Amino acid sequence: MSRVKFELVLGLLLISCLFLRRVHGEDPYLFYTWNVAYANLSPLGVPQQVITINGEFPGPMINGTSNNNVWVNVFNNIDEPISFHWHGIQQRKNSWQEGLPGTTCPIPPGTNYTYKFQVKDQIGSYFYYPSTALHKAAGGYGSIRIHSRDLIPIPFDPPEAEFAVMIGDWYSKSHVELKKQLDGGRTLAKPDGVLINGKAGKGDNKDEPMFNLQPGKIYRFRFCNVGFKYSLNVRIQNHKMKLVEVEGSHTVQNMYDSLDVHVGQCYSVLVTMDQEPKDYFMVVSTRFSKSVLTSTATIRYVGGNGPASTDLPQAPTGWAWSLNQFRSFRWNLTASAARPNPQGSYHYGGINITRTIKLASTAGKADGKLRYAFNGLSHTDPETPLKLAEYFDVPDKVFQYDNIKDDPPAVDDENVKIEPVVLNSTFRNFVEIIFENHEKSTQTFHLSGYSFFAVGIEAGKWSPDKRKNYNLLDALSRTTIQVYPKGWAAIMLTLDNAGMWNVRNMALERSYLGQQFYISVLSPERSLRDEYNLPENFPLCGIVKTMPLPPPRYSGT
Repeated sequence: MSRVKFELVLGLLLISCLFLRRVHGEDPYLFYTWNVAYANLSPLGVPQQVITINGEFPGPMINGTSNNNVWVNVFNNIDEPISFHWHGIQQRKNSWQEGLPGTTCPIPPGTNYTYKFQVKDQIGSYFYYPSTALHKAAGGYGSIRIHSRDLIPIPFDPPEAEFAVMIGDWYSKSHVELKKQLDGGRTLAKPDGVLINGKAGKGDNKDEPMFNLQPGKIYRFRFCNVGFKYSLNVRIQNHKMKLVEVEGSHTVQNMYDSLDVHVGQCYSVLVTMDQEPKDYFMVVSTRFSKSVLTSTATIRYVGGNGPASTDLPQAPTGWAWSLNQFRSFRWNLTASAARPNPQGSYHYGGINITRTIKLASTAGKADGKLRYAFNGLSHTDPETPLKLAEYFDVPDKVFQYDNIKDDPPAVDDENVKIEPVVLNSTFRNFVEIIFENHEKSTQTFHLSGYSFFAVGIEAGKWSPDKRKNYNLLDALSRTTIQVYPKGWAAIMLTLDNAGMWNVRNMALERSYLGQQFYISVLSPERSLRDEYNLPENFPLCGIVKTMPLPPPRYSGT
C-alpha cells in the first residue's frame, strides 16, 4: 500500500473513531460548586439571616440542556444539616438524588455532598430549594433552566435574552422563629411582603431597574412562585405576555394581561418591547388574601426617557377567573418535546385507568397541636430515610406500606394520626389521582419524579361522572396542580419511574406539618433498566448507618 493510500485509510479510521465516540459517548456534564452560608440581608428592609449560595440570594442558576448530567457539590457552612430538592426534575430511575427527607440523608454542618442527576428528556422552567426544616423560609432557592437540544426545534423564534424571575411571599421573621411557632402548634400569620428575585419594590421609581431591555426586541421571562403561602398574580404595565411553556410543556401560545402563578408553579412567557421607550413596572401581588401584598420591579427600555407610571395595573379578583385561566392552557401538540418525536404522540386519553386514588386535604389536630393531613394521616419524617429502609430491606422497622387508603375516610377535623405515610404502587400502572380540597383556601400540590396530565379542575365534589368533563386531548403535562376552595382537581399518569416519590402540598407550613406522603414504585424485575442501585459513597443515617451494605438490588444493563 502506498504512503498516500495508507494516510488516507488512517485518516478515515480516525474520523470514524471520532464519529463513533461522539455517537456513543456520554451526554455533557455540568459541574457546580456551592458554598451554602448565612448572610445578614434586608429583603423587606428589616435585617435578617438569609441563606445564600456562593454569596447570592436567590442562588445561582442551573442552566442546562436536555439530557445534561448535573453534578452539584454542596458545602454546608450553616449550623444545621441541610438538603436540596430539585423541584420538577424527574430524576429518572434515581430518587436517591431527590434531596428530600424520605430519600436522602441531609448534609451535616461543615461537610459536603455532591448531588448527581440527569435532566433526562426534559426541557422547561424549574427551581431548587432547601428541603430540610424551614430553611426555605430563609432563602437558598434558585432557578433551573433546561433548554432544548439543537436538533429539537422550539415553536418560537429564539428571544433576544431570557430571565429567571423568582417570585414569592416572604416573612421577616427568621426560619428558626417560624419553625418554633409551627412546632408549638400555632399557624403562621400572613407573610410580610412579596419578593421579586430577592427584592421588594414599592412602585415609587426609587429602585434601580432589574431589567434593561432593547426597544422592539422580544424577551423571555421564566416566572416561578418559590413562596410559602399565597398564589401570586404577575403582570407588566402596558405589555401583553405570550405564554409559551409551563413546567416542561410547550403551550398553545395565548396572550395574557396577567397570569396567576400558584405556589410551586413555573410559567414561561414572551414579551415584546413595543411600547413607548421609558420605564415600566413588573407587578406581583398576592391572590385570595384578605389584604393584598404587592411588589414591583422596574423594566427599563435602553435609551428610553421617563419614569414608570405609579398607577399600577390591578390583579383580577376571585378564584373563578383563575379557574377559567387554567382551562385556557393547552398543550401545543404540534411542537416537539425533549425527544425527537411529536409532543402529542402520547394519547393518554385512550389508556384505561387501573387505579383511582382520592386524596382529601384537611387540617386537624394531634395531641392538641395543629397538623395537616391527607386522608386523616399526617406524615412525619423518620430518622432513617424511607428509601434507605426499603433498600436495606428493613421497612418494617421504619414505616408501614399502604397505611393511606385510596379513598378518604369520613373527615374528622379534630383528630389526625401522625406517622410516616407510604403508598405502595404497581410499576407502570396508569393511575388517576383526585385531590379534594375541603378547606377555604387555594392549595397547590406537587408530585416529584413525574410529569402528569392535569385533566380537570372544578368546584364542588368529585364523582366518577365528572370524568366526562376531563380534557383527554391536550391537557398540559406538568408537575403541579392547584385546587380551589371546596373543589377538586384530577391528574393522570403512568407510574413508570421506579423509586420513592413525594406528594406534597407546596405551602411550606402545610408540608412541614404533615400534608405530604410518599409513593413507593418498585420494579418487579429488579433491573437497572428501571432503577439505579444505591450510589457509591451515598451518605447513610438512622438505623442503616451501621449496617453492612446489602448486595445490589438491581442488575442488568
